[in-house]
Amino acid sequence: MIAIVDYDAGNIRSVVNALSRVGAQDVILTSDAARLRAADKVILPGVGEASTAMKALQSCGLAEVIPTLTQPVLGICVGAQLMCAGSEEGDVRCMGIFPAEVRRFIETATEKVPHMGWNSLQEPSLSSGAKSRVLSSPLFAGLDEGPYVYFVHSYYPEICADTIATATHGVTFSAALSRDNFFACQFHPEKSGPVGETILKNFLSI
Repeated sequence: MIAIVDYDAGNIRSVVNALSRVGAQDVILTSDAARLRAADKVILPGVGEASTAMKALQSCGLAEVIPTLTQPVLGICVGAQLMCAGSEEGDVRCMGIFPAEVRRFIETATEKVPHMGWNSLQEPSLSSGAKSRVLSSPLFAGLDEGPYVYFVHSYYPEICADTIATATHGVTFSAALSRDNFFACQFHPEKSGPVGETILKNFLSI
């Protein structure tokens, strides 16, 4: 069973449709803690404003439940940000699964905010001189180097020890993170064509 966290954060239908395209079965929408604990996989989607979304998670008691889950969990966009330590958007403390703080992009003449459109993913270790340009996380198995995915966001998780992919929009930021059974994508795999479908399939096979 794949459980999508239902906390009135939007973007749920596109995630359901994407899961259907990759052959996922037994997908449920739920805000029930017991059903989340019983699921094989959990997905935390989200669009909108971080502090409002965090309050919604807290109001249904899931802000305390999600960090204790032991099966694979995937956060998407705002869902990924809520898994970080805190966000400048609404000055809110989040679930703290990842140590990264979420910052707002600074708009310049060449870099607009929000960051919207296709951008490539890079292996974080490239900055330390690694030779391989292929993303090493199992979440990206089977992808060529520098795959392009779709972003729509004004805030980004900083790079931290849990960063598994970076992207650059004025600054280089965490495009994806992973720690233990938790994964997070700042981009939208459900809107990222064949690359996104591969990422979703990989998550479902973890």
